[in-house]
Amino acid sequence: MEKKVSEKKIETVKNLVELLKENDTIIIASIKNLPSKQFQTIRKSLKGKAEVKVVKKRLIWRALESIDKKNIEKLKDYIQEDSAILFSKEEAFELAAFLVENKNPIAAKPGQIANEDIAIEEGPTDLTPGPAISELGNLGIKIAVEDGKIAVKERKVIVKKGEKVSEAAASIMLKLDIKPFKIGLEPIAIYDAKTGKIYTDIKIDKEKAIEDLKNASIKALGFAQKIIYYCKETIGYLLGKANADASALEKLQSKEEIEKEKTEEKKEEEVKENNTTQSENQENKLEEEK
Repeated sequence: MEKKVSEKKIETVKNLVELLKENDTIIIASIKNLPSKQFQTIRKSLKGKAEVKVVKKRLIWRALESIDKKNIEKLKDYIQEDSAILFSKEEAFELAAFLVENKNPIAAKPGQIANEDIAIEEGPTDLTPGPAISELGNLGIKIAVEDGKIAVKERKVIVKKGEKVSEAAASIMLKLDIKPFKIGLEPIAIYDAKTGKIYTDIKIDKEKAIEDLKNASIKALGFAQKIIYYCKETIGYLLGKANADASALEKLQSKEEIEKEKTEEKKEEEVKENNTTQSENQENKLEEEK
């Protein structure tokens, strides 16, 4: 006997189909280990940017199967039980960057893998002398007591990138209110309806991207100037260089002219001396003949 599909599920699939048709950017994001409170906060922050749905995997599959968009059905490979699906008209990577930037910092738990080095920075703390001194010392952190509080005298990495957080490290970070991890919607796959492409392994770092663009721009400008490529970015430099070269050439020509004049004057002097010598020799000869 065929199982009857509930009206609620049918309506959910219809709604998903409409959202898939109306939007160009579809993001599958992980909500694994994301507390409900943080999820609702992120959902509110996305208001006006994207609509977020959390439905059963099977229902999303059915909606994707009903859409005639290039490669969209392949999104099924990235949908997990703990996934949310975002629908938006905004540019795909702008929205993904927003998700990355709006993650909430959380405390470290023993056993978590560090995504980057975790360090205790140099400076004063609110910890008072007591058991904390031993805890900090056991982690190799150099300390001193200043004005009745513990001060860290030297920066110390307590968990290296790729390592697990120890109980001791997690405990001291909690006491120092250090929250090295971030939690939020984690983009797994992005579908761009304009290109029909699916993007995965999404790592967005706006600051690094801007810095890389700046460095690339500086290198490109230097290369363009070197090969004398004319454009609005190089024309000022090239005109300035041409003017400087012209001035240098003018000075060089002036120097050559001066040297030439000196040479000519020297030759004239030598000719005069020779003429004078010849005249004197002739006079002497005439005197001898007499």
